[in-house]
Amino acid sequence: MTRRVTLLFLAALLPLLAGAGQAQAVGYRYWSFWERDGGAWTYATVGPSLVRPADGSVQGFRFSVSEDSGDAAEPRGTASFDEICAKTPQKDGSKRVALVVDFGTPADAPSGEKPPAVRTACAQVPQDASTAEALASVAKPLRYDSNAMLCAIEGYPAKGCGEQVALDKDADSSGARDDTSGRDSAQDSAQEGDGSGPSVGLIAGAAVVVVLGAAAVWQVRRRA
Repeated sequence: MTRRVTLLFLAALLPLLAGAGQAQAVGYRYWSFWERDGGAWTYATVGPSLVRPADGSVQGFRFSVSEDSGDAAEPRGTASFDEICAKTPQKDGSKRVALVVDFGTPADAPSGEKPPAVRTACAQVPQDASTAEALASVAKPLRYDSNAMLCAIEGYPAKGCGEQVALDKDADSSGARDDTSGRDSAQDSAQEGDGSGPSVGLIAGAAVVVVLGAAAVWQVRRRA
């Protein structure tokens, strides 16, 4: 009888542990930095303050929610240097950098904020200027945090910087999300906890395990 009770206890325990280990996916709301390589965007491996693009370069920024660089959304819109910088003549001692600034979709916006339309600009800056300096010349105000992370371009968003949010997995390949996909619910879920504590499911599972364990002990003592 003792063996049977133990087996029943383990059989009930395994599904609970498996369910408790399934954590909800989380992402981060932030400005990602991209470089144009031929006809495709490449996620930059360093920050814009460390990149010194050559004359004729195309650089992009995209505000979105993503889990990591592998699923980050690319900048949308025109990404042609000839089009963006068509009205900016070349000058000695300076370079032209085409910039694409994509403020993202309403689904990626912080609660209460509306993203501006995608815009492009041709920055004409000194030859040794970084991408961050090029951006600052055409898209002020910029906001950085204490770790030099880019938090806002042209004041968007008004607050926050790389905060964690629950991921909406119903995103298309471009990173755009349905405006009715429950963004507010996801944000509320993220605000209820910082991800450092146990989930409600885990706590409930642990409680059931305790009850089952007590029942097993009682059965063993009853049959002894």
